Amino acid sequence: MNDFVDDETTRVPAEARGVRILSVELVVIDGPDKGLRAPVHGGVARIGTSEGNDLRLTDRMASRVHCELRVKPSSIIVRDAGSTNGTSCEGVRIHDGEVAAGAIIRIGSSSIRIEVGDEPAFVEVSSSERFGELVGTSFEMRRVYAMLERIAAGDATVLVQGETGTGKDVVARSIHGASKRRDAPFVPLDCGAVPENLFESELFGHVRGAFSGAVGDRKGVIEEADGGTLFLDEIGELPLGMQAKLLRAIETRSVRRVGANMARPVDVRIVAATNRPLGRAVNDGTFREDLYYRLAVVEVALPPLRARREDIPMLAAHFHRALGGQGELPQAFLAMLAQRSFPGNVRELKNFVERAMLLGTIAPSPKRAPITATKDLADLAPLHLPLKEARQAWTESFEQVYVRAVLERAKGNVTHAAELAGVSRRFLQRLAARLGIKASDVGADPQDLDEDG
Repeated sequence: MNDFVDDETTRVPAEARGVRILSVELVVIDGPDKGLRAPVHGGVARIGTSEGNDLRLTDRMASRVHCELRVKPSSIIVRDAGSTNGTSCEGVRIHDGEVAAGAIIRIGSSSIRIEVGDEPAFVEVSSSERFGELVGTSFEMRRVYAMLERIAAGDATVLVQGETGTGKDVVARSIHGASKRRDAPFVPLDCGAVPENLFESELFGHVRGAFSGAVGDRKGVIEEADGGTLFLDEIGELPLGMQAKLLRAIETRSVRRVGANMARPVDVRIVAATNRPLGRAVNDGTFREDLYYRLAVVEVALPPLRARREDIPMLAAHFHRALGGQGELPQAFLAMLAQRSFPGNVRELKNFVERAMLLGTIAPSPKRAPITATKDLADLAPLHLPLKEARQAWTESFEQVYVRAVLERAKGNVTHAAELAGVSRRFLQRLAARLGIKASDVGADPQDLDEDG
């Protein structure tokens, strides 16, 4: 049967195996819904007035998607979803923070106690170190793998949420690759890159003469993905008017090209992704609530790299091999990676490893020569990156080349190199350490280049 999504929301149950987590139940102790209770299944619960929430309130002071609660092996995290009146605990407003067992959170005019049972609950985790293109052994990632392993074989629509650079596109490709649709098309569309006046044609296609410039019939991305998977990246950027049309297409399992009289049936699985909290967009009125719940049949939350730092060495080695590197990464390089914050998440880590290989900081691919200060500048331009990321990459590349060159010119004398660069000795030492430049690389005394020396 042609089908965009399952008719009912699919909940992936946590079975009595895997990792123990706190057994939590939400109890409304004050407000219009006093006495209402809701257990937290699978370690995640959403609270608000909308129908799709785990704890649905009738409190007029609460937002449609008010806040989210996540249970970890030894902690409970409450995250406000951009609610109108906020979420607080013991008089302190919470945006994203840990609360204690038995804590009472205030939502609108309601008070909700977080009760923790004596018997633990269990959340399923995978025993695998990867799923498709995803790599990592952390609890957070193995929890994601377990969910993806369960849902990949079906046709349920998936909403992937996570910060920029966490790998939402990788999740989409990995789901497709593990599904029965793997031999059919995988069609991505970046909703943030489509001009608003072209959205309808891009999604649904058009017929000849439908508008100026429509010189022939053209399929939209939904038709292109027929039988396969459509990946709608940055779905939060979809204009409000187009959201209604997409919802109609999902519900009717058909598309009508711009200018056409007849609709065409389609069989497409949708994976949507966003770095914007869609619950907040629903509260703001910039995203339709009904479309949100249609897309969030199964919701996957990708953790930022800072929440899975133990995966950094494995990820770095994976990227090193994928980019043609040989041998193991130096321990000093891995130690340097462990000290970086990587606000750009996994994508930034990949770019950092690639730059290090290009610059010769770590063993490059046999096909690539280390960059030197005399190398043609055009070869340094990271044209595969957007301007903002390219600018940052260029700056780091320049720092690598400059610091190496000035130390070599000073014959390893850090004091002289700092004078040539017009910076303090300590600044140069710290910069060299951050860039992973070894004393042996530039002829310097190890104690002289060590800022603690």
